[in-house]
Amino acid sequence: MMRSTIANRRHWVFDLDGTLTIAVHDFAAIRRELRIPDGSDILGHLESLPRTEALMLQQRLQEIELELSRLTGAAIGAEALVEQLHASGAFLGVLTRNTRENALRTLDLIGLGDYFDADYVLGRDEALPKPDPDGIHRLAGLWEANPAEMVMVGDYLYDLQAGRSAGALTVHIDSAGLFRWPELADIMIESLEEITTGLAADEGKTT
Repeated sequence: MMRSTIANRRHWVFDLDGTLTIAVHDFAAIRRELRIPDGSDILGHLESLPRTEALMLQQRLQEIELELSRLTGAAIGAEALVEQLHASGAFLGVLTRNTRENALRTLDLIGLGDYFDADYVLGRDEALPKPDPDGIHRLAGLWEANPAEMVMVGDYLYDLQAGRSAGALTVHIDSAGLFRWPELADIMIESLEEITTGLAADEGKTT
């Protein structure tokens, strides 16, 4: 049963790739393509390079991400959940380590573009990349909300670290059910459908 406290949350932040979309990124292959050591943080490594080299590889990374956006689709339950939250008047944002340009294109491709204000879609150029909580704080400022009132939904460690550091309620989605970071997750789900079902159940209790 979804915790009843989540039903009262009006400010939602979603990771994009692997959360709102079907995961298609092969990060090991991306590292090989960009000549980044195995296991290294891709964005962090690029930032450490000389500017000319970094800019060239960052451009290639954006091209790879754009190519991948054409191969993905909406995650199971994503459309129903986003539509339900939007209809309820909730604030909806995306915080991604991708670029805003690619994120907006991806949202359009998976049929969710109409639900997200472009100003509330933050990529790596609009906020410090996760796990830094900067993006959550920026959205909190735009929404005039306390981060403690917000929900951060994501499929990876960085999403949970960012949410926990900001003081938001963290939701870990893992279709495999492994949940590798339980100490960072307030709620653990295997699909976004569980949130939709939980919200509906909580609404039923109040009618």
